[in-house]
Amino acid sequence: MEFTIAEISVHDRGKLYTLKIEEKRISILFLYHALERMMKWCLTEEMVIETLLFPEEVIMGHRGRCIAHRRYDDNHLIRAVYEYVGEIPVLITVYFPYSERYFKGGKIFEDKILKGS
Repeated sequence: MEFTIAEISVHDRGKLYTLKIEEKRISILFLYHALERMMKWCLTEEMVIETLLFPEEVIMGHRGRCIAHRRYDDNHLIRAVYEYVGEIPVLITVYFPYSERYFKGGKIFEDKILKGS
């Protein structure tokens, strides 16, 4: 399944991405902190969105936050930490650690932003 970025708008806490996936439209708020971390780790918007929408696994973190994992090479994965404000997923932070430290083997989905995928 593929997505397109339909719109990016400025929000007081970051940037609001409106995505189109087939007939669905989904909005995800990227906080300024997450955008800074993306730059630090040289992660593209597309890589992070792909991790959020099509993760290999999603586990629960502290304070009810979700953590989406997607591997991008033999040694690393994107770890995207998000929570919901109402119905909108909010990306808190993102980083690119060694996969052996965090990857649980896949197929664990304690949440899914894109339901039914």
